[in-house]
Amino acid sequence: MSKKVVTLGEIMLRLTSPGHLRFVQSDSFDVTYGGGEANVSAALCNYGLNGTFVSKVPNNAIGQSAINHLRRYGVDTQFVARGGDRLGIYFLETGASMRASQVIYDRAGASIAEVDASEFDFDKIFEGASWFHTTGITPALSDKAAALTLAALKAAKAKGITTSIDLNFRKKLWTKEKAREVMTGLCEYVDVCIGNEEDADLCLGFKAANTDVTKGELNLDGFKDVFKQMQAKFGFKFIASSLRESHSASDNGWSALVYDGSEFYHTKHYEVRNTIPGDFNHATLSDVKDLMKGDGSGRVQR
Repeated sequence: MSKKVVTLGEIMLRLTSPGHLRFVQSDSFDVTYGGGEANVSAALCNYGLNGTFVSKVPNNAIGQSAINHLRRYGVDTQFVARGGDRLGIYFLETGASMRASQVIYDRAGASIAEVDASEFDFDKIFEGASWFHTTGITPALSDKAAALTLAALKAAKAKGITTSIDLNFRKKLWTKEKAREVMTGLCEYVDVCIGNEEDADLCLGFKAANTDVTKGELNLDGFKDVFKQMQAKFGFKFIASSLRESHSASDNGWSALVYDGSEFYHTKHYEVRNTIPGDFNHATLSDVKDLMKGDGSGRVQR
C-alpha cells in the first residue's frame, strides 16, 4: 500500500488570459483549478503516493467541478467538506520578458474561509497517514481558517505524523505583522519548514543578508545563516528553500537548498524558460528520476 500524505488548504477556480495576452486584451479565459496544497496532493499521486486533500467547497456545480478536477489525477477527496457560499477565484495574466505576471484574487467569503474545525474528524482523516502538509496561505484566509490549520497540525503531531508547512506569504491576504503572529504559533508544531528568503523574513522575521531576487542575485551564506536561526528557534528537522534567480518573467534560474540541522545540501542549478501550463505539476516519477540522473537535455523520447 502506498504511503498516505494528507494536505489541507483551499482549492480555487483559476481563470487565465490565453497565451500571454493582457487582461484588457482577453475575450475569454482558460479554466482550471488549483491551490498550493491541492497541487502537492496531485503531484504526490503522480509519484505513486496516496495524496489525500482536505478542504471545504460549496455544495454546487462549481465546487463539484473542483473536486472532479482533483479526482482526475487520483487525489483522495473523501474528506472535503461541502457547504458555504462560493469557491474562491483568481485571475492570472501570464507575464513575458520584463512584464511580470499579475494575479487578481476574488476569494473573499470562500467556503474554506468560513470553515470550522469541528467539521472535520481528524482521527479518521489521519488514519494510516505518515505525513501532513499545509501552507501559510490557508491561515491567511481568515481567523477560522487559521484555527483549522492549528487544529490539524496539533492532531497530526499528537499521532506522531511528520508535519510540514510551506510558508508561502501572500501580501494580498494579510500583513507581515499578522503573518508573524500566526505563523510563529503554527511552526511550533512543524517538523519540516519550506520557504524562500522572502517568506522567512515576512512570516517569521528571519532575513537573508545581501540577497535581492529582483537583481537575480543569491547569497547562499545568507540563507545558511537564516536556516540556522530558524532551526535554533523552532527545532525543525529539515528546512528547505527553492532558490529562484529572477532574470525576467520568462527566464529564471532555479535550484534548492536543504538543511538537516547539521549539513547543507545545494542542488544543481537549472535555467528554466518554459513550464507545464496549469496549476498542477504533471511531472512523473520517471521524469524526476531521469533529471536526478543528469538527463536535463529535453531531447525527444522515442
